[in-house]
Amino acid sequence: MKNYHVYLICTVGSKFKKTYVGYTSNLKKRILLHNSGKGAKATRGYTWKIIFKKKFLTKGDAMKFEYFLKKNKSLRKKLTSKSKLIY
Repeated sequence: MKNYHVYLICTVGSKFKKTYVGYTSNLKKRILLHNSGKGAKATRGYTWKIIFKKKFLTKGDAMKFEYFLKKNKSLRKKLTSKSKLIY
């Protein structure tokens, strides 16, 4: 059975703090793609670190939560401010 992850990543070593939300079935591979410049266009040119992840059993549930997290700026800000504990 394939699991899916929704993740929130944040830039590392950049003047501006930038975040990105996505979903994947292979989290390690996806982060490597983001950091090698082959991920989503919005993530190119930055170094990224995972600050939040959540596992789902179905792709549909992961996609719904990804959409919710992308649209919920206050939750993203809260997770980003707590990220100091994760680093």
